[in-house]
Amino acid sequence: MKIGLALGSGSARGWAHIGVIHALARLGIKPDIVCGSSIGALVGASLACGRLDKLDAWLHDLSLRDIIKLIDLSFTSGGLIQGDKLAQAFCRFVDDVDIESLPMAYGAVATDVEAGREIWFRDGSLLDAVRASIAIPGMFPAIQHQGRWLVDGGLVNPVPVSMCRAMGADFVIAVNLNSELPGSKARAASRKTRLALNLPQNELIDKIADTLGPIRERIEMILPADEEADHSPGMFETMNASIDIMQDRITKSRLAGDPPDILISPHLAHLGWLEFDRASEAIEEGSQAITRAHAAGSFRALQAISNT
Repeated sequence: MKIGLALGSGSARGWAHIGVIHALARLGIKPDIVCGSSIGALVGASLACGRLDKLDAWLHDLSLRDIIKLIDLSFTSGGLIQGDKLAQAFCRFVDDVDIESLPMAYGAVATDVEAGREIWFRDGSLLDAVRASIAIPGMFPAIQHQGRWLVDGGLVNPVPVSMCRAMGADFVIAVNLNSELPGSKARAASRKTRLALNLPQNELIDKIADTLGPIRERIEMILPADEEADHSPGMFETMNASIDIMQDRITKSRLAGDPPDILISPHLAHLGWLEFDRASEAIEEGSQAITRAHAAGSFRALQAISNT
């Protein structure tokens, strides 16, 4: 029996996938097939090429200032962030190899931005697959691949259960990172953190101002500035909330049509899209999500089948 692991989209919340994978391993569950969308494609690729532990170790030392240094702002590249520094930093833990040469079956989902259809990477360059799948619209520029412009796979298939099935998985464990996010409750929780680009001491505002000078006042106007109850959402908060809502609706629709055998939903509403430096919290919550599922008996059927 082949076990498939479908790792969902969710930007910085995706580090929870690492905790999920490690906790599954402690239960003796190792996937034969891993498919990912967006950040799930990155973590899945790191697992498939045997570098997940190195990614894990690096993330635990990653600071907020490290993230700020990796953000290369651009208003001409098709996204707010040019993405080269950030992508290069993360992709250091993905080997530049062909997917078909990996020791385990791997797939990644991206979106054809012109045709509006999902593109599956099951062969060819592993790095190209990851770069295309993590190209969040409005944040990172689209990636050109074989004559098509590709963006984040979460737009069309946030939790790629269907891809796991198509690649031969008999039993699919899916991880949905966005189950608690849409709505006023999530908005209130997110304001208590450094959601999106609202960083302490206006460090990122200063970085933008240094680059763009004359428009500093406008930048300050569109970024959330305080924690007051009547505070209206800033541009980035609104954009992130909109993506959360869209992905939640798409995920529910896709999972209803092709449900996994086990669905894992970590509690991650308190983490913002760009809070990559809070990896330790996300990883721990991923591990705890598996612990809760195991305590509830979710893995009994799988373990019984595996033992036979």
